[in-house]
Amino acid sequence: MTTTITLAQLDELSGTWTIDPSHTQIGFTARHAMVTKVRGAFNEFEGTVVVDAGDFSKSIATLTIQATSIDTRNEQRDGHLRSNDFLAMDEFPEITFVSTRVTRTSDTSLELTGDLTIKGTTNSVTIPFDFEGTATDPFGNLRAGFEGSVVINRKDYGVTWNAALETGGVLVSDKITLEFEVSAIKNA
Repeated sequence: MTTTITLAQLDELSGTWTIDPSHTQIGFTARHAMVTKVRGAFNEFEGTVVVDAGDFSKSIATLTIQATSIDTRNEQRDGHLRSNDFLAMDEFPEITFVSTRVTRTSDTSLELTGDLTIKGTTNSVTIPFDFEGTATDPFGNLRAGFEGSVVINRKDYGVTWNAALETGGVLVSDKITLEFEVSAIKNA
């Protein structure tokens, strides 16, 4: 089923939006021991999106993630991920994304290109997003939903620790999938 966004719906997107951390999931997936996937999330972050629905190229998005909030549901693993082997969060407490270009690719999708900084290293990434729609919540807030994901190579950000397996391969994959399920509230 294809959903077409009407002009009225598009117009209501214009404005400044604040990401709602209690209804947003910023997660990641990595291969572990070459045979399974480990999923995790960041629990503390903030972000804003300024949308110009008339000219999406003028839209801007920013996101700041607290690296200490990494959560894989295993305290020992989380401690290792916070260490210098991985995120070096004492020296680099934040992961940031600042958009450099927004491109509308269809009625219900867009690409967000920007600078992703992890562990002090910045690279450009393009994240495809699907627009899931808008709704007014019981408190009168206009909400918009977006979902997207992108695969990055952690070594491109100086995250290089690994361990060889006896059976061949390595303990942690180089490729990491970043996953975004965003609920944003339009500012008054």
